Amino acid sequence: MTHEYEGHYTDKHPEGTTHDASLAAALKVRAQDDRVTCAEAHELAKSFGVPPSEVGKTADLLELRIAKCQLGLFGYPPKGRIVEPAEEISDVLRDQLQRLATNERIGCATCWKIAGELDIEKMAVSSACEHLGIKVKHCQLGTF
Repeated sequence: MTHEYEGHYTDKHPEGTTHDASLAAALKVRAQDDRVTCAEAHELAKSFGVPPSEVGKTADLLELRIAKCQLGLFGYPPKGRIVEPAEEISDVLRDQLQRLATNERIGCATCWKIAGELDIEKMAVSSACEHLGIKVKHCQLGTF
């Protein structure tokens, strides 16, 4: 759902790409102002037993935007992103991020995994990434 595709998200996918009708219906029910939150999208992925990328693709094909990224990276009007660099980072979190980042980049799913393992908020991980200059890439929903 990058700015490049804003308003024409279907262009992110090859012509003829299809989606599951029941998943599409569930997304439409949850959509408000043509937006579905990251949390809702992940809940649907879990309940339908599909990867988050499938929900993201379906949202694209329906021209729905993903809002309120759980890492705070996008979808919070009017500013967009709300994540701020952490003031302090535990040694354990710092070590995990530095070990798992490649070329100062780390995947969204990896951030979620770290949050789960350390029993901390997802946004605490993205805040630590901001502090360390590590960019979060490869959104599980395919927004970036």
